[in-house]
Amino acid sequence: MIPFALIGAAGYIAPRHMKAIKESGNELVCALDPNDSVGIIDSYFPNADFFIEFERFDRHVDKLRRQGKGVEYMGICSPNYLHDSHIRFALRSGAHAICEKPLVLNPWNIDALKEFERDYGKRVYNILQLRLHESIIALKAKVEQELKEHPERVYDIDLSYLTSRGHWYFTSWKGDITKSGGVATNIGVHFYDMLTWIFGAPRLNQVHLLNAHSAGGFLELEHARVRWFLSVNADYLPEEVKRGGKRTYRSISVDGEAFEFSEGFTDLHTQSYMDILRGGGFGLEEARRSIEIVHAIRTQTPLGLVGEYHPFCKKALG
Repeated sequence: MIPFALIGAAGYIAPRHMKAIKESGNELVCALDPNDSVGIIDSYFPNADFFIEFERFDRHVDKLRRQGKGVEYMGICSPNYLHDSHIRFALRSGAHAICEKPLVLNPWNIDALKEFERDYGKRVYNILQLRLHESIIALKAKVEQELKEHPERVYDIDLSYLTSRGHWYFTSWKGDITKSGGVATNIGVHFYDMLTWIFGAPRLNQVHLLNAHSAGGFLELEHARVRWFLSVNADYLPEEVKRGGKRTYRSISVDGEAFEFSEGFTDLHTQSYMDILRGGGFGLEEARRSIEIVHAIRTQTPLGLVGEYHPFCKKALG
């Protein structure tokens, strides 16, 4: 069994990493989180050593390395602004890094990490699980076939994603744009990765709305024109969704036709880990486009209700 470590063991996404390590037939030997609400570990690796102080975790990882039992992979589920530092710690410790998205907050962080890869001979992998979703793979294949027949084709896409969050969200690190990157980064980065993976590189990136709870804009890609809206504000949910008592709404349409991929997410982290262990995985360069997009979004001055804005922007700005 390959020895793994995990940073950020008390977070929302950490159990998916524990499950992936377990289901890939490997072992979590140690974990770190300043929050000690990590009883979930018992469901997967009750013998894993756990630390709430980074210094003691650092010392333990180093001890394992010197004993010839070093960690080979380190999963990183910490707050977004710490990813860069924790990735570098993993590589310095002789481990490959498997990091949640967003990989980093700024494009130049990717360049520095490439130097770390060269210096330490280890790899950095980003969890981009939407690329492994069957429906999204099928859409990519369909688009590629259509572009062979019509190379100049440009698709019209509307992306709406609202996932309601309570007051706690804005008190936590997720509500601090300097730590999370803001709504577009925190809940949108994987959509931008998916869209550029399928429809090509960005040519124009406009922002119409940007505040603590919502963002909206327009992306022109090589083969798509994308109006997008993201929010954690329940007030902007469609009325039919509210009446149904739901707090999440996700919709993607391609040339006016709804694209459905609500199911099939259960095992994507396990698939991601298996892909990495087989020699695949998504590295630093695969993450670059989405990081460049979200960095550009949060550093722009919003345009307001002009141009190709998403209809939901009227709810927030009207």
